[in-house]
Amino acid sequence: MKHRELKPEIFWVGAIDWNLRNFHGYETRRGSTYNAYLVVDEKVVLIDTVKEHFFPEMLSRIKSVIDPQKIDYIISGHVEMDHSGSLPAMLKLAPRAKIITSPAGERGLKKHFGELPYQVVKTGDTLNIGKRNLQFVEIPMVHWPDSMVTYSPQDRVLFPNDAFGQHIASFERFDGQMPLNIITEEAAKYYANIVLRYGSQVEKALNAVSSLEIEMIAPSHGIIWKTHIEKILKLYWKWAKYETEPRALIAYDTMWGSTEKLAFALYEELEEAGIPTTLRKLSTTHITDVMTDVLESRLIAIGSPTINQDMLPTVGGFLTYLRGLAPRKRTGFAFGSYGWGKGGPERVEEMFKEMKFNLPVALFKVQYLPTDDDLENMRQVGEKLGTLLQSTSIS
Repeated sequence: MKHRELKPEIFWVGAIDWNLRNFHGYETRRGSTYNAYLVVDEKVVLIDTVKEHFFPEMLSRIKSVIDPQKIDYIISGHVEMDHSGSLPAMLKLAPRAKIITSPAGERGLKKHFGELPYQVVKTGDTLNIGKRNLQFVEIPMVHWPDSMVTYSPQDRVLFPNDAFGQHIASFERFDGQMPLNIITEEAAKYYANIVLRYGSQVEKALNAVSSLEIEMIAPSHGIIWKTHIEKILKLYWKWAKYETEPRALIAYDTMWGSTEKLAFALYEELEEAGIPTTLRKLSTTHITDVMTDVLESRLIAIGSPTINQDMLPTVGGFLTYLRGLAPRKRTGFAFGSYGWGKGGPERVEEMFKEMKFNLPVALFKVQYLPTDDDLENMRQVGEKLGTLLQSTSIS
């Protein structure tokens, strides 16, 4: 397996996971990469490693550049196993290497691997490796407490670990080699499902690196940013501030079609009002794709019928996932149906309240089948929500 030279003396030596389709619950239809980087100076530095069973692929790429015994430092920017899983195997072949990590990183790595030759660095610390003075910035909770970026000022390259990443398996390494809409779509999905909860921490991280001169962003997953750096930085600022568009997401599931009829009535009226609206059935659309819709949508309308005085499991599962990711500055609307026992739509609204969503319109529910009047009333709700979306009162 061959390396890819990114800049003089800086090489991509990671692994491509073409077959990955599930990343701890995150659906990865395009696979992923585990990006590791080799910096060859007077001292040799390996920045991150790969999942344990991809170690042979990474090793073969390293060997295409240098004898791994010559590695002096291994920088661990994040404890998670897709980046640190090969550390023990790598140390066996690089016996003189020290592991550079943050204070939280050392604690996490010790829990996984025990005592290793750790060297702890903090924000502002540097590591001289010859012509280069690598700089470190801790970015806690983007997306683990141990997260840390590495910056090479001499090359103007930022190695941000999980920040700015995407799950894409590709022979291409740079953003200028693939359609930008695919890369930004996967970057949005990555942010929505992994980073969304940590907006304030992302803002701090962006402020921390804002003074750096950056010609390349080399994340730990996916494509390397070179041509469209300004684009991804602008998107991260928007997402970190929980800024949305006047868009609507309708996510629902149905038992006998009643809640679905309500969803379509709402959808028709929002579209009539000129509101870009996405309609997602939760039993047929993976929740990670629905979360990507949440990222840009100001209105989140969720519908459920009632089963055992509660929501359908598909709706409850999505709302639990949504609550964990904690989107802010959103408006919610709950709707659905019931038979002899109430509970489904009410539980949706309760969870909206837990997430502190704005709720300008009361929940809408029907018993058994919606009548023509019910559907007309739902359209009126859609008209009201559409008007609110076009104003500032909904955000």
